[in-house]
Amino acid sequence: MMSELNKDVEVKEPVTIIGGGIGGLTLARVLYVNGIPSKVYEADASPEARTQGGQLDIHEYNGQVALEKANLMDEFNSIIHEGADAARIVDENGELLLDVPADEDNGRPEVLRGDLRQILLNSLPDETIEWNKKVDHVEEIQNGQYRVVFRDDSEVTTSKLIGADGAWSKVRKLLTDVTPDYVGTTFIETYLHDVDNKYPETAKLVGQGAMYALAPGKGFVAHRETNNIIHTYIEMNRDLEWIDSIDFSNKQEAIDTIKAEFKGWSPEITALLTEADSDIVARKINALPDKHRWEPKSGVTLIGDAAHLMAPSGEGANLAMLDAAELAEGIAKNYDNIDEVIKEYESRMFPRSEEEQQESHEILDICLGQDSPDRFVKLFKGEL
Repeated sequence: MMSELNKDVEVKEPVTIIGGGIGGLTLARVLYVNGIPSKVYEADASPEARTQGGQLDIHEYNGQVALEKANLMDEFNSIIHEGADAARIVDENGELLLDVPADEDNGRPEVLRGDLRQILLNSLPDETIEWNKKVDHVEEIQNGQYRVVFRDDSEVTTSKLIGADGAWSKVRKLLTDVTPDYVGTTFIETYLHDVDNKYPETAKLVGQGAMYALAPGKGFVAHRETNNIIHTYIEMNRDLEWIDSIDFSNKQEAIDTIKAEFKGWSPEITALLTEADSDIVARKINALPDKHRWEPKSGVTLIGDAAHLMAPSGEGANLAMLDAAELAEGIAKNYDNIDEVIKEYESRMFPRSEEEQQESHEILDICLGQDSPDRFVKLFKGEL
């Protein structure tokens, strides 16, 4: 691995990356293969500190472009979940509306987020990442110089600061006062394990890929994962007052409250909730405003959700990776003129993320709008 480094790497100030998710690690990796040092500060205590979410489909035109630039395509190909791109759309009675077989050539292979993060971690020297570094605040010392203060009272000063710190980014506050807002939808997350043995009818309904059981304002989206696991999001258009009234620490109460919203639905579908053998977790969906931008600022920028948080549409991780790869290559080519690099990067990042944000609104409406599931079926048939 050391052969990938340029001989002058020692003399360069490391790029400071706040956040060790998919975006931050991709940035560090592409910098690394281009001979530029970086230091990643991650709030989690370790790579295993929390679950890393479900499956991601990594697209040829953005996420895979980033992996090519990171020299990690072989590792990526080794973690692809074959057949996971199959899809079944059913109605609330479990009747099949559309069955889409797996397509090995669809350009959007599925991987587990945790597996993708692990190949990125494995590709970096251990000293690149500092764990358990929760940011307290970030402040500008002088033009183009920043101090990051952590909750353990340690701090770092940098002239090259990248915020890859997600939805509630602390680095973002240097650039804008804008914060994410609730979009009116919450995803209730559940897991079922050993599904073929314990829940064979539900396992059959889900199939080997994804299953969508959608209706206006609510529905189930389930994915078959490796190790005989089904990971489900129960999607609900409800206000915060209703969501916050549920005590999710009381698992049975949460199950009963949510199940009441799906009265009359097939038990093979509702088993994804009622038989959950994990905690029931509410994930409120937030987004930054449409067309949100900021003026370029010396020595600091954002990637991924920190820059353009949007409702889930299959593009979040892909955009973060492409942001990271393009920014890293820009820094490598023009290391001594970081401000020019940032301007060039932001000039490409803003328009593409704005386009995808509009798409995310449309996807959410197709899934849970008044014409669901009819429009969703048409989407898969290529009729929209």
